[in-house]
Amino acid sequence: MYQAQIDTWGAAPKYIQVPDLPQPTADEVQIKVSAVGIHNVVRSRASGKHYSSGSLPHIPGIDGVGHRTTDNKLVYFWTFGTGVLREYVNLPKTSVYELPDETDPVQLASSINPAMSSWMTFKGRTKDLPKDFTVLILGATSASGRIAISIARSLGAKKVIGAARSQASLDTLPLDEKILIPENVSETDFTHLDDVDGVLDYIYGPLALHLFSSLKTPKPVQYVHIGAVSGVQEINLPGALLRSKDITIRGSGPGSWQMGDFARSLPELLGIVSRLKEKGPVKVVRMEDVEAEWGFKGKERLVFVP
Repeated sequence: MYQAQIDTWGAAPKYIQVPDLPQPTADEVQIKVSAVGIHNVVRSRASGKHYSSGSLPHIPGIDGVGHRTTDNKLVYFWTFGTGVLREYVNLPKTSVYELPDETDPVQLASSINPAMSSWMTFKGRTKDLPKDFTVLILGATSASGRIAISIARSLGAKKVIGAARSQASLDTLPLDEKILIPENVSETDFTHLDDVDGVLDYIYGPLALHLFSSLKTPKPVQYVHIGAVSGVQEINLPGALLRSKDITIRGSGPGSWQMGDFARSLPELLGIVSRLKEKGPVKVVRMEDVEAEWGFKGKERLVFVP
């Protein structure tokens, strides 16, 4: 069989022929891989800089969609134990989840990882949001932000507000309210937000500090830091802001929630994502072209298929 393999940290993987896999054990299943998404964590592992990178040679990929070889059933799979950018993979049965037959493998492979961020934010990092809550998504036009809109609505949000730098991109999203972030983020108009219950922040940096200063809502606000696409990892937060606002500040990511909690909630998330009507932008590439396409940096999610 063939697999993508990295022999030098940071180098593009090569698509090479390797011996066929052994028969799966009684606790495993063998899967014929149909689609593998290349997420940020996949690239981080492939660079050798992630805590879970392991040793060389390295096979990229942590999750994907494929068909169980015993019955051809469509399944989703995930693992940090072995790479999955290959023709076949043997995995523990506990890491494999059946999918509806009508599921689009490419869309699901591209969506689950970005969906995880907002899903686990709501499941593990917000507490007792009111019925019909209002949520503000900073970075709503990112891959994770786009999916967060649907995740929020599926979990009870009545109003979803999105903020981003591109008005044209915002206008393509199913938002109840849109906020344009100007070049000078301190000019972003947050002053009218008097009904926000939760904030999902994929941007961070000066924009987060400006939001804290601007909020005038009388209601408690649960703010969750998820990402920092601004590139700024630290802010100087005056104590007066914490004393004068009813804001709860948390972060969301592995460590603030446990992978076991994610695994237990994954079937519910898979059901939601497999039913999404919105199609995110995806670039589909053949696995055999992995070396040439590995450096792709466009806005689409990169997905490899056999």
